Amino acid sequence: MPEINKLYDGVYEVVKDKKHLATRNIDFGKVVYGEKLITFEGVEYRIWDPHRSKLGAMILKKFNISIKEDFKIIYLGAASGTTVSHVSDIVSSGAVYAVEFAPRSMRDLIGLASRRKNIYPILADARKPDSYAHLVEPVDLIFQDVAQPNQVEIATRNAARFLKRDGNLLLSIKARSIDTVVNPKKIFTNELRKLEQTLEPKFEIICVKNLMPYHEDHLGVLAKLRS
Repeated sequence: MPEINKLYDGVYEVVKDKKHLATRNIDFGKVVYGEKLITFEGVEYRIWDPHRSKLGAMILKKFNISIKEDFKIIYLGAASGTTVSHVSDIVSSGAVYAVEFAPRSMRDLIGLASRRKNIYPILADARKPDSYAHLVEPVDLIFQDVAQPNQVEIATRNAARFLKRDGNLLLSIKARSIDTVVNPKKIFTNELRKLEQTLEPKFEIICVKNLMPYHEDHLGVLAKLRS
């Protein structure tokens, strides 16, 4: 018999042999990337692999992430939808605007959205938010996981266009996508300075943590727009 512990709204710890991160499955009986399903008292939980999800890793690193079931979220760098599917579980009555540049990944996202009606796939370049502005409403949260050298610039550009004044930014900074030679710590310091001091709009950093052991040379950042 599993033990279910609530960590955040829509996010759970399932204890069965060992501890697992999980979300409640809104697409009963269906898996997205081969994840395990565990049913308890009529509720189906999808095991969430933090090694395949920066957001999952941030939750286990104890970022104070508050996502409500009716939140509107824009996900930049949605790929094939592994993490997007868990966000879809959490915002069961909200919306996930999943922005992805690669047509192959977009085919997977479209298939996912055919079963999960709160996912809106957008084939677009996250560096150009004006190109999809007509498709996205103001959002409560931006989550970004893109393999681009100008990651912070992309985040701030989208925040200026879509993020509500009281909204949050969750950013996974990938050091090796910015520079393959420079020490990651130096890269992280420079990118955080951009977020706080250089670019517009400016952000207040709430939480910063390295995402090891789940993701090497990745920094997780939680930030709010400066008032």
